[in-house]
Amino acid sequence: MKPFKAACVQAAPVFLNLDASIEKAGGLTAEAARAGAKLIAFPETWLPGYPWWIWTGAPAEGVGFLPEYHENSMAAGSPQMKRLQQICHDNAITMVMGYSERAGGSRYMSQVIIGEDGTILLNRRKLKPTHVERTIFGEGDGSDLMVVDSEIGRLGALNCWEHVQPLVKMSMYAQHEEVHVAGWPSFCVYRDLAYALGPEVNNAASQVYAVEGSCYVLAACAIVSQEMIDRVAGDSAEKAHLLNPRTSKPGGGFAQIFGPDGRPLCEPLAEDEEGILYADLDPAMLAIAKGAADPAGHYARPDVLKLVVNREKRNVMEERNGTGAFTPVPYEDAAEV
Repeated sequence: MKPFKAACVQAAPVFLNLDASIEKAGGLTAEAARAGAKLIAFPETWLPGYPWWIWTGAPAEGVGFLPEYHENSMAAGSPQMKRLQQICHDNAITMVMGYSERAGGSRYMSQVIIGEDGTILLNRRKLKPTHVERTIFGEGDGSDLMVVDSEIGRLGALNCWEHVQPLVKMSMYAQHEEVHVAGWPSFCVYRDLAYALGPEVNNAASQVYAVEGSCYVLAACAIVSQEMIDRVAGDSAEKAHLLNPRTSKPGGGFAQIFGPDGRPLCEPLAEDEEGILYADLDPAMLAIAKGAADPAGHYARPDVLKLVVNREKRNVMEERNGTGAFTPVPYEDAAEV
């Protein structure tokens, strides 16, 4: 790792509008690059927004949102992904973007890491969607549970409550992670009704990750916008209250950047305020933190405890013989019947 300035986003996307959200991401990225940042972190499923309706009623109530959400989810090799690559290239900045990945008829809670030259360094899927997220998203297979080399150092990313799964975290620490992006959707839903979903617990998870991993953590956190409340809650005061029990209004943004000793490195924004947090990341702090407790080195006991990770990429079909493809026969070459 070398010294650099990092940027952490606290903002809402243009809800359920992939192309407009990418345009907004482009503006935020350009702003961060002008400020001198070499890395920008976006929240979980920021493209095209987190499907908040899954928390406000029975799964059947949200079926009407599914076609629109699927259509505005992003395929890995799509023109929209290439647009993100172009944004990184044009601004010479590394990006970690959280998005709903469309693959066939399914969706996954994915994060893509794009280097400053526009190269995709990693595309990963959340291993286990949390609770009712499983009504919308499929599971990752662990083949992409990786830390990558980037221009700014050893870089990794996880989504939301992957930060309370000890074995998942250890698999990242063991790869000598230096900078970590923690993607969060917003700390608003059921707030106070379910304390574990609020900012106190979830920011603590990001903070503990920094200490355990002896690494920097960019905890990017989205906001529930008025647009989201209007679309999801409609005229239901009860649903609006579930989305943000404190106020039934926009909020839930609690982005922060943590140092490898766990300290917050910037002043937070108001929970309903959009913006970018910045911090200068110094590799000397990594040396100090890992010198005290390197989880992948002198502070580990592999003779007593060892983690096994299965990186096999799993598919529903395995081809044993042939190519699995049929070569079309043009009409003019077809035999007469």
